[in-house]
Amino acid sequence: MNPFNIQTERQALKDLVDTFSNLADEKKVAEQMSLFTQNAIVHTYMGGKLVFEMNGVGEIEKVFSEFLTPFHSVYHLNGQHTVSFIDEHNATAINYCLVKLVENKDGKNILQEHSVRYADTYVKQDGKWLISKRIANFMISENKEMA
Repeated sequence: MNPFNIQTERQALKDLVDTFSNLADEKKVAEQMSLFTQNAIVHTYMGGKLVFEMNGVGEIEKVFSEFLTPFHSVYHLNGQHTVSFIDEHNATAINYCLVKLVENKDGKNILQEHSVRYADTYVKQDGKWLISKRIANFMISENKEMA
């Protein structure tokens, strides 16, 4: 058995978060579901109001797919990722992400830009870290027409 190595585990969690964002950019929602526990919970707040309350990967996949459908371009840039280990199989983290979404409305490209703060809870199952709970707080959002 390998002893618990905090740096290795921290990197594995960062890779989990980055993989989630990379798949989002490609609108590969079904593939994102393998990054969650089967009974995962995702709550999304915009402007301080709860707008999505998802329970289980089936519901998460449905809501994520519907949300991303109108956008022809999706871009995530991850920033800080601060992890706290509870034990070898449980951790929490705060991570920041800049999300840009572009859709065509009335022949014009409209950019939605969101500054998001995620509060994540992770569980290590069968040697793999998964997201078991994610609270997404869209803290700053702006819509504008692209030149």
